[in-house]
Amino acid sequence: MRALTLILIVALIGAGFYLLTPAGRQLLDRARITMTRWDNQSRYRSGQPLPGTPDLARLDERLAAHGVKRGVPVVVRIFKLESELELWVEKDGRFVRFATYPVCLWSGRLGPKVREGDRQAPEGFYTVAAEQLNPDSRWHRAFNLGFPNAFDRANGRNGSFIMVHGGCSSIGCFAMTNQVVDELWQFVTAALDQGEERVPVHVFPFRMTDRNVAARRGTRWEGFWADLKRGYDLFEARHVPPVVSVCKGRYVFEPGSTETVGRAVEERCPPEVAGN
Repeated sequence: MRALTLILIVALIGAGFYLLTPAGRQLLDRARITMTRWDNQSRYRSGQPLPGTPDLARLDERLAAHGVKRGVPVVVRIFKLESELELWVEKDGRFVRFATYPVCLWSGRLGPKVREGDRQAPEGFYTVAAEQLNPDSRWHRAFNLGFPNAFDRANGRNGSFIMVHGGCSSIGCFAMTNQVVDELWQFVTAALDQGEERVPVHVFPFRMTDRNVAARRGTRWEGFWADLKRGYDLFEARHVPPVVSVCKGRYVFEPGSTETVGRAVEERCPPEVAGN
């Protein structure tokens, strides 16, 4: 009996150490993702609202409470591990978070989309223009993220038709349910109609705090995620989306303003980067 207890203790200690390794962290992340997907799809099939869904029927009251209106510039941020989409709206020269919506389903694992058919949801910095809207999608309504962008093309990545759409099914897209995508659609279309040239959509593997990034050191995408974090940190500090460019195959960032919100992601080396 004592020997069995000792074996169990050693096994538990070994398991604990394993979970601190990069492979162990990936296992924990996959378990969390799987549980969230199972819960969301179960609720969706039974007609229940997903946890964290705002009161969609009281949109006008929520707008008044935030002191904002439809038609102002907007920014979208998506966090894969947390299965959350944030909508930020412009107010007094900065952006405020208006709502956080649960993502019903996204496919693949943490990490970027690399090729057509890998069923992987992308990560990176994208923009949505009016021509990327599809009001008659097979998944109710949809807007195309514009994958591959300049960064993806510079790194030989390919794929097409990566959307934010309704329903709760995905082979690389972000499915939001019909009710939630209807509300997002109102904000995105109103912003574009009122002059925002493109709506930025920032897609991250997880909330890129120092602690979260440090916990995933040693993984395959560590360097890529470090670059994403620079853009994440600029937005967190200023609440204005940075100007995003691609230089020598990497994302680079400059502080943005309300005038640069609709700028597309382009291959361009800022002067302070070009000489390095």
